[in-house]
Order: sequence, then C-alpha cells, then structure tokens
Amino acid sequence: MTRLKGTQQNRAILVIGTLVAVILIVAVVLFSSKSASGSSGSKSFDLSGQPLLGQASAPVTMVVFEDFKCPNCKNFEDNTMPTIQSKYIDTGKVKMYKLNFPFIGPDSTTAAEAAECAYVQKGDAGYNSFATLLFRAQGEETTQWATKDKMYELAGYVDGLDAAKFKTCLDSEATKGQVDADKAQATKAGVNATPSVFINGTLASDYSAGTVSAAIDQASK
Repeated sequence: MTRLKGTQQNRAILVIGTLVAVILIVAVVLFSSKSASGSSGSKSFDLSGQPLLGQASAPVTMVVFEDFKCPNCKNFEDNTMPTIQSKYIDTGKVKMYKLNFPFIGPDSTTAAEAAECAYVQKGDAGYNSFATLLFRAQGEETTQWATKDKMYELAGYVDGLDAAKFKTCLDSEATKGQVDADKAQATKAGVNATPSVFINGTLASDYSAGTVSAAIDQASK
C-alpha cells in the first residue's frame, strides 16, 4: 500500500509539473510573439531632401515607395490618391513623401533619375508634376518606354523647367546618388513590392483607398 501510495503521489507530481511546464512554454511563446510584432512594426526614414506633397506641419506622415513603370503604382495614383489628396493632404492632416524604388527594368531608374532632376530645378512642384506626367505616359511593363528621349519630351510639359539643364542633369546621372539612397532605404525597411505605403512608419496592408484611409484615421487618434 505504501508503495502504491508513493507511486500515485509521484504521478500527481509529474502531472502537475507537466502542466506547469506547458503553461510556462505558452506564456513564453505569447510574450515572444508580442515582442516580435512590436519591434518589427514601425520603420524610420530619412526624409530630408525628399519631394513633399502637403503641409510640412501635418501631424501624420505618409511615405510611399514607387516605380514609375509599375502598373499597381499607376492604379494607386489614379484610384487611391484622389481620395487621400482631398480628404487628408489638402486638409492639412497628412504630409506625403514619395521615394523611388525602381526595380522593374533599367528604364525604371531612368524615370526615377529624371523625376529627381525635375526636383533639383523646381522643388516639390517640379517633382510632383513630372511624376504625374510619367504615370500618364506609362507604357507596357515589359517594354522599355521610359527612354531618355521620352524624358526630354515630358520635361517640356513642366512649367518653368529649363530643358537644357534638365538634359544635362539626366545625361550626367547627377541624381543617381539620390535614387540609390532611396533604394537603400527601401531595402532597409524590407520593401519588396510597389507601391508600399507607410503611415507613421507602419506598412499598410495594401494600397487601396479604404485601407490607407483607415490607417491614417488610426494614426490620427
């Protein structure tokens, strides 16, 4: 009897010990998951010298990585940006910065450098005007449509842009360093697709007007 009683006690201790171990393991897993999600959620960007759309004093910062050859980026500009512009940017709630992430083809880089050349001359207005023209002129993703000749042509539609200075800038790759710096920031932030939209450093789950608006509303609380 004594031996049987001792066995029962040992079994009880074993069961209790196992339960305690399971509880501890679950707690560690939950804590680790929570810590991981918190640490990887928000990214920081160097936005000095970046094209700005909106008021610099706006409380919410929106950062978008784009490739001018990307059809989804054109979709974003055509179908999401009008809502974001009127509801948040024009009302002073959001300031938006556009960074280059050219990856589709070599002319993606040509287009990005050209937009930066417009920025060098005419600042935010020059960049945003040229970017709008690029998306309107977007050709097939599989073709190299963003040639230098096409860039010279589009530059002629930007008010006040000096065509000769623009050509010199593009031909000399004067803005290559800025484009490379943008790409480095994209890589550091884990960007692997365009457009990638960050609201106060947090990546939106997609680029639709509804999702981006909800992210901005959340960030504004």
